[in-house]
Amino acid sequence: MTKKQRIWLLPVLMFLALLSTIASRAQVREPLRPPKGADVAIVVFEDLQCPDCARVEPLLQEAVRTYKVPLVRYDFPLPQHAWAREAAILARWFDTKKLGEKFRGYIFQHQREITPENLRGHAERFAQQNNLKLPFVVDPQGKFGAAVDADKNLGTRVGISHTPTIYVVSNKKSGTPFVEVVDRSQLFALIDSMKREIGR
Repeated sequence: MTKKQRIWLLPVLMFLALLSTIASRAQVREPLRPPKGADVAIVVFEDLQCPDCARVEPLLQEAVRTYKVPLVRYDFPLPQHAWAREAAILARWFDTKKLGEKFRGYIFQHQREITPENLRGHAERFAQQNNLKLPFVVDPQGKFGAAVDADKNLGTRVGISHTPTIYVVSNKKSGTPFVEVVDRSQLFALIDSMKREIGR
């Protein structure tokens, strides 16, 4: 390669690196956006075995009811929790029956009683209460497990290290379109602030 070619190639490589960085940042920010049609939403990365996730659930539900904003959930099962991933897979199956949210609430409510050995029994009981029969194999093709793993990988790229991690997000194109809820007592104030910023 000649010196002239190297001089020409350097700006091209720098431009490609810049594009790659922009694309990478866009991918990281993508989950921190409200779903289509919403201006503001709450995003939570959660683990169904996490006691703190169970504690915060009523607050999230109250915020959803009060502000009429969507709650976007991402599964982030922690490695130290023996049944969290399996519970998330079950929740995905119940999603197909439009009962995923209700099942998550049931799991949070009964979290202290659940073990890896009796999780299936709890899921069967919940299914019966809702006039369903849980199939013997819930995820035969592994698609629900793959979806849970995709959420976990997404959370890792975003920088999630603990659960629950909660954000208030908006569809703003500039400024700060999302903010992490560090102090939960400030959740409602952060939603109010975000709504004001977008003029809603």
